[in-house]
Amino acid sequence: MKISVITATFNSEKTVQTCFDSVLDQTFSNVEHIIIDGGSLDGTVDLIKEYANTKSNVNWVSEKDNGIYDALNKGIALATGDIIGFVHSDDYLASKDILKSIVELFDSEKVDGVYGNLHYVDFNDSSHVIRNWKSQNFKPSLLNRGWMPAHPTLFLNRSIYKKEGAFNTKFKIAADYDFILRIFKNPEFKFAFLEKTVVKMRVGGASNRSLKNLIRKTREDLIAAKSNGLPLPLVTVGLKNISKIPQWIKK
Repeated sequence: MKISVITATFNSEKTVQTCFDSVLDQTFSNVEHIIIDGGSLDGTVDLIKEYANTKSNVNWVSEKDNGIYDALNKGIALATGDIIGFVHSDDYLASKDILKSIVELFDSEKVDGVYGNLHYVDFNDSSHVIRNWKSQNFKPSLLNRGWMPAHPTLFLNRSIYKKEGAFNTKFKIAADYDFILRIFKNPEFKFAFLEKTVVKMRVGGASNRSLKNLIRKTREDLIAAKSNGLPLPLVTVGLKNISKIPQWIKK
């Protein structure tokens, strides 16, 4: 079994080496690393080139894109692995054997997807865990409560992308939520929860960098929920009923 790890980068020279090292150090060796750079202007491309020289199975491209989900879609199109997962440029795999554990769970449970726990860590001091996102075994009723697995921990059989397509780029921040709703609603797919921390994520990502982005993500989450047939009030935080959702969100 082969894993394709996809990393989208843009001006990521401060953090991307940790990401690369976490993939390079994995005890599971059948890994291809696909790096989609958005035309970085700092030293990111130099680091990618250096990394590609140390690992034979690295496929990378540097060109302008239309946002992170466009970049991830490019990576999916290039992936040749049986399993596809993402490790973003500010993130890194939590342990050296985590990909091995993911593959073992795919094999033992005969599932279409595996997800686990995630640590939000301080940007400058990654040993400082700010939040432990602990997931749980999936059941369909969780979707109505706004639940989703931490997307950076989600590794999927490549066949899912063939059946469901990739990310809907009309969503600039919440395309991962929309995609998760689409696949987790499908009773054809089976998922397993790995009770380990899969990824460590530095705080300050695209979806939580500013109040403006948080508002935008709330709006996109609601649109995604509505388009996937979920009740809007249950996917909001701090909103008790639909009458309290601002009109601009309902549109």
